[in-house]
Amino acid sequence: MPFHIIREDITRIHADAIVNAANEYLAAGGGVCGAIFAAAGREKLEKACLGIGRCPTGSAVITPGFDLPAKYVIHAVGPRWYGGERNEEKLLRGCYQASLELAKLYGCESIAFPLISAGIFGYPQREAFRIASESITDFLKENEMDVTLAVFGRTALLIGEERFGRISEYIDDHYVEEHEYSRNANEPELFDGMPVCAPSAAPVSPLLRKSRSLKEAVAELEESFSARLFRLIDERGLTDSAVYKRANMDRRLFSKLRKEDYSPSKATVLALAIALELNSDEARDLLKRAGYALSDSSRADVIVSWFLEEKVYDIFAVNEALFDFGERPLSS
Repeated sequence: MPFHIIREDITRIHADAIVNAANEYLAAGGGVCGAIFAAAGREKLEKACLGIGRCPTGSAVITPGFDLPAKYVIHAVGPRWYGGERNEEKLLRGCYQASLELAKLYGCESIAFPLISAGIFGYPQREAFRIASESITDFLKENEMDVTLAVFGRTALLIGEERFGRISEYIDDHYVEEHEYSRNANEPELFDGMPVCAPSAAPVSPLLRKSRSLKEAVAELEESFSARLFRLIDERGLTDSAVYKRANMDRRLFSKLRKEDYSPSKATVLALAIALELNSDEARDLLKRAGYALSDSSRADVIVSWFLEEKVYDIFAVNEALFDFGERPLSS
């Protein structure tokens, strides 16, 4: 855990292993395969692959990473696309499963994949992404590993046209771009240079009332973020491990949340809101206790709000949508 989607050249990723979209003969090809051979040192990687020989479609083998930032290269042979009539989906799932099991066998804590078969092998990119995402998330339900899917370029909508359209419409209705000048809420509205009405008095914060002692003010502080978070977990009958997995969160980060003085990022709080299946009001309350708020001038916040309102509590679906709209996923 967790699973990230990024837009990056896989040869630049620092991970214990990266996956090469290989061919059965393990020969240097074009696209991702050619780039990996070039970055690893073509002669050294060719010699290692020659020593292995062949790899059947749907399987994977492993070699050193040589000059790459990664310690290992896992060569996964994906299927060519023939319209879905030749067991392509089963073979593609096999690539991801075999690669992840090899990484686990070699003690890897992190691995990065390209979108296998979605290049010159012609697999439809939306379907290739679905299979990659499902295969990785299935593995992470039972295993601990940091997995990255490197999608180079933007040639397909990961979330599908229908959902993309619904979120786009929601953004159009709710997203308010920030302007250079914004009237202060307590500043009187003007008409022909004269106030329309007198400004109302701003409410005085309880913490600023002079009649209260410091001891009284501290005693009336609201429940902390940490206390509220773990109370919500208990109320929903969830375990810590279930929550950090649902939030796509590293368990070491999750353990820090028990400390009252730890300040989580906004992305972490939103991921937890998704994991706990909070409604919009509950999510806003949890954010407030960590010192944050959802803003209509943040497109990322508007997208997350759509998922909360639609009660779609799948962190991977949220991250895919954020990625498709060019926003940073809720990773930790």
